[in-house]
Amino acid sequence: MPQLILKADKDFSLLRRHPWIFATSVAQLEGRARGGDTVEVVAHDGKVLGKAAWSPESKICARMWTFDAAETIDDVFFKRRVAAAIAGREVLPGLAQQQGLRLIHAESDGLPGVIADRYGDTIVLALSSAGAEKWRTAIVGALKKATGCRRIYERSDAEVRKFEGMASATGWLLGEGDPQRVIEEHGVKLGVDIATGHKTGFYLDQRDNRLLLRELAQGKRVLNCFCYSGGFSLQALAGGASEVISIDSSGPALAVAANNLLLNPQLTAERAEWRDADVFAELRKLREAEEQFDIIVLDPPKFAPSASHADRASRAYKDINLLGFKLLAPGGLLMTYSCSGGISLELFQKIVAGAALDSGRSARIVKRLQGSADHPVALTFPEGEYLKGLLIQVD
Repeated sequence: MPQLILKADKDFSLLRRHPWIFATSVAQLEGRARGGDTVEVVAHDGKVLGKAAWSPESKICARMWTFDAAETIDDVFFKRRVAAAIAGREVLPGLAQQQGLRLIHAESDGLPGVIADRYGDTIVLALSSAGAEKWRTAIVGALKKATGCRRIYERSDAEVRKFEGMASATGWLLGEGDPQRVIEEHGVKLGVDIATGHKTGFYLDQRDNRLLLRELAQGKRVLNCFCYSGGFSLQALAGGASEVISIDSSGPALAVAANNLLLNPQLTAERAEWRDADVFAELRKLREAEEQFDIIVLDPPKFAPSASHADRASRAYKDINLLGFKLLAPGGLLMTYSCSGGISLELFQKIVAGAALDSGRSARIVKRLQGSADHPVALTFPEGEYLKGLLIQVD
């Protein structure tokens, strides 16, 4: 097996079980390896630290499969890891009955570059690393064995694949059928397009936060920004909101949202308004019109995919939150999020605090918000906590 030899004093993070090895930490590769091949990771002093997937095209040149030097990386390994990830979710309250569920959450489930979401009888698989690509067949087989699902659709089309030297790959890996699915979440039906929807078709990580909005919405006027397919909006309506205005710049996404409302005849459609507009511009218009809302949801797309984008993203986050604070009625609630890996929770809170200060509002954090339980975060991999949120109340 090829050996990846680290530079002196570059084994600290691996000894703490962080799964990434950067190219700048590598002294040399002894032996020949192609992208995705398994390599033995060796410290400068000769100690074997485990086994990783080699990715010569990426700045993250290797991702650890195991920190057990004796463990073999083969089909059985992936059956074991996939089964363990699914079993871990089965024991958590409220997850077993979910029709939309994340089964594998990449590094935090010991499977770097592997995302698997289940929508009813169909699994959507996204592979984003050279190692995951190498073991595609084994991963598909492990998912079939662990779940019994007969339909697996691939959505390996994230931009990060290009940094691994891989082209996009989409389509049926197992079975076939209509890519349009309908799931039920907390009593609300939602359409999911697994072929063309964002990510794997839907944002499952916000499930618990959508339920929280439902619990808060009774009699409230709600503004949902970057609403996508309307998950927050429909839960607000289900919770008895008096009015829900939803804004997104994607006409197709709004069409899906409007159709989702039709899937739920128990909801009062007259209380919902969908606006096709740039969110920043629309919020300024609402401010000029002196509109006020009891609850505002700010769930923007990823402004900072990496730390190098943090400065520009910080300005965007501050701008959007400043507008949000100015539109809140006295006692109103702001549900604000960042899904940017380049923005830490500490930095995000500072940005939001600055926005509150500039708006002239007194505000306090009522609750910290995060992804649902099927999106675990390994203690040794804090980068896995990409979704950060705050529930804030203003005076």
